[in-house]
Amino acid sequence: MDTLGDVVAPDRRSEALAYERPGDRSRSYSYSALCTDTWKAGNLMRHYGVREGVAVGVVDGPKDPEGDRSIRPIPESLLAVFGAAALGAPVRLDPPAEPDVRALVCPDHRRSDYTLAPGSKYLAYGGPPEDPTVAHFERELWSENPIQFPDPVDPDSVAVVDADGEYTHASLLSAAEGVVEAYGLTADDSVAIDTPLDDAGTLVAGVLAPLSVGGTITTGGDAALVVGEGDGENRIAPAAARP
Repeated sequence: MDTLGDVVAPDRRSEALAYERPGDRSRSYSYSALCTDTWKAGNLMRHYGVREGVAVGVVDGPKDPEGDRSIRPIPESLLAVFGAAALGAPVRLDPPAEPDVRALVCPDHRRSDYTLAPGSKYLAYGGPPEDPTVAHFERELWSENPIQFPDPVDPDSVAVVDADGEYTHASLLSAAEGVVEAYGLTADDSVAIDTPLDDAGTLVAGVLAPLSVGGTITTGGDAALVVGEGDGENRIAPAAARP
């Protein structure tokens, strides 16, 4: 794999679980569903001007203001991250209040936390949004074309930006490979995330590492690796996984 888009390439499709929400099959994703909906997300964002080199902000759930904040990441965040990155658009995790982005994917109930520049677009999930100028992420995603993006992305281009810096596709995937090797992850393993999706290290260890080997991101239950602060042989702090 050379870019984040390769994680959701056509040949990755299968009925194996990519994302598991224990007890809620409707919110779990097979690799086929993850790939297909990622392509839909990317094509949706393209309609709003997202392209190579144009940033997208991503704010992880919950969809409802009273929702369980321990369930992370939520599928909509993953679709936005992979959809934008596959277009060559840098993804700003946990963006500031006035982000320099073309599109912001966030829960509708948190939209007021952010101010976008003219020409930028809110893509809100949850809600649905009452403001007609705000795109409803799930509704528009449902009707979008599931076509993979034709243009190649440079592995040395910036894929993710967080509060600590910028990270290329190549550096993120290399770091994910390091996590896989250090913890012996395989397609039979699940990885849980016990920290917000606001750090490149969380994305590396909690998302890219398991998906790169055909494993599963789980929001509960047994896991071969837990991403978050704390002690334990099967825990890794985001900073330790950061490129």
